[in-house]
Amino acid sequence: MEYVSRAPRPPLDGLIDDLYYLEGAPPYARLTLPTTPAALFIVNLGAPFLLRAGTQIETAGYADGCVVTMPTRAWEFGYPLWTRSVGVHFKPWGLSPFLPMPAAELCDRPVTLEQVWGQPAIAELRDRLGTADGASEMLTLLEEELMRRLCETAGLGLVRHTSSVIAATSGAVAIGDLSVATGASNTHLAKRFKELIGVTPKRLARTHRFATAVFAINPAGPIDWGGLAGGAGYYDQAHFSHEFRAFTGLTPTRYVEARRRFLREHPGHVLDSWPLPTD
Repeated sequence: MEYVSRAPRPPLDGLIDDLYYLEGAPPYARLTLPTTPAALFIVNLGAPFLLRAGTQIETAGYADGCVVTMPTRAWEFGYPLWTRSVGVHFKPWGLSPFLPMPAAELCDRPVTLEQVWGQPAIAELRDRLGTADGASEMLTLLEEELMRRLCETAGLGLVRHTSSVIAATSGAVAIGDLSVATGASNTHLAKRFKELIGVTPKRLARTHRFATAVFAINPAGPIDWGGLAGGAGYYDQAHFSHEFRAFTGLTPTRYVEARRRFLREHPGHVLDSWPLPTD
């Protein structure tokens, strides 16, 4: 499977972690993506893929691609035998300048690209990407499209600054301290966060704390679950296990089993750092 990733140029770098190109045969027909503090934008260039955002949401097919703001639960992707796409991993607030609706409307409710940018624009973009000369040119075309659509967004500076404080503390900052640091009330912060990220500052902090803990796990070796939970700021191991189920749909032990299966069956795979096999 080919995976090409690159950071965008300013000012997109303040909104986006990376642009990527993905093509090939997926390692598994279905992959689960645990919750992470990021939003996702996919332009699909191959056969439709399936996506389910949480156990209470029905699986839906996406032909042109999809957009979803920062999730609160794990996603499940169902891939065709051969997949091809370009996409964007946005910072939690990064999608907002490109959306015609509040981010909260898309939280755990993925929509098609046509629902966001309209059918004519998406059809033209997919045609241009489909005839591009290789991954590098495709990523350049996508970056240019994003630059063209970038617009001013009220409250973005406040949300970006507050989110950066949360990220710097790995989610350990007290929400009341955020209000003091920003000079904005908790109510105002929560409203802006829901508009531009889709979740409250408290939910974003929970997600950062969970992601920090999970990325500290080395599935190839023994794991001190109690030490891991304490180091991430959880009250106890039971609280950590509860969060694990909420964000992955799995117990910590089952998560590690899935990670070890991926490493064993597809060593060195380009996708082996985060997705989990679900079939």
